[in-house]
Amino acid sequence: MEADTASRFAVLSGAHRVWAVGALHGEAGRLKALHAELSQRFEDGDRLVYLGNWIGHGGDVIEVQDEILRHRISVLARPGAESDHVAYLRGAQEEMWRKLLQLQFAPDPVDVLDWMLVHGLEATLRAYGQKVAEARSACRDGALSIAKWTTHVHGVVRAHPGHEELLSALRRAAFTLGGELLFVAAGIDPSRPVSQQSDTFWWGSSYYSRVEKPYEGYRRVVRGHDRHLTGVDLDSYAATLDGGCGRGGTLVAACFSLDGATADSFEV
Repeated sequence: MEADTASRFAVLSGAHRVWAVGALHGEAGRLKALHAELSQRFEDGDRLVYLGNWIGHGGDVIEVQDEILRHRISVLARPGAESDHVAYLRGAQEEMWRKLLQLQFAPDPVDVLDWMLVHGLEATLRAYGQKVAEARSACRDGALSIAKWTTHVHGVVRAHPGHEELLSALRRAAFTLGGELLFVAAGIDPSRPVSQQSDTFWWGSSYYSRVEKPYEGYRRVVRGHDRHLTGVDLDSYAATLDGGCGRGGTLVAACFSLDGATADSFEV
């Protein structure tokens, strides 16, 4: 595999089944409950994918990331486990956080900041102890002030062990080595190949309803977030695992076998 492809996509090698965790939006309690149940159901040969959008909206952003890191240790402690047996996808919330830390390069930083805050990022900003008023003030003062502010926020993130590394490990999508299963954060455009999806993976919810037949040879496509909150769907070829966690709903996990069937699932 080319190095560039490896840096953009997670490849789940040696998988017998793959567990996927839907959007959780800052609800640590549900994530802990899910991990406790998942530990009882996880089998040798299973792989694990977090489908993005674990930050934003809810108030437990710090605790959620700490819990993801804790569970990673427990999964990798299993006999024969390798680091690539757990994958993390970039969702819209993680992409907005990345853009926030590059806000000095935005053509209209005030508008960009306000849009991101309205769409869930304020919870993440506050979780790291940052004030919205200070962010807006930096935006009004110009690129140099914004750069100083984003440098400060970078430092705050680094003060939480593993958080920077976790956010830097994000991939655009994940698939099994044999091309049986494809996992995305929010959507794909079925008219384009995987290599040309770009930010459709985390912003393309509206395209997902068009995926009505096998795409690119994958036996099943799975996403974690539906901005329209139309509900969990484990019956369609293009499955959805968004139970509305962080927005008054449940957190969903589902397990898929390489033939595309749903092998197991539960909500907390």
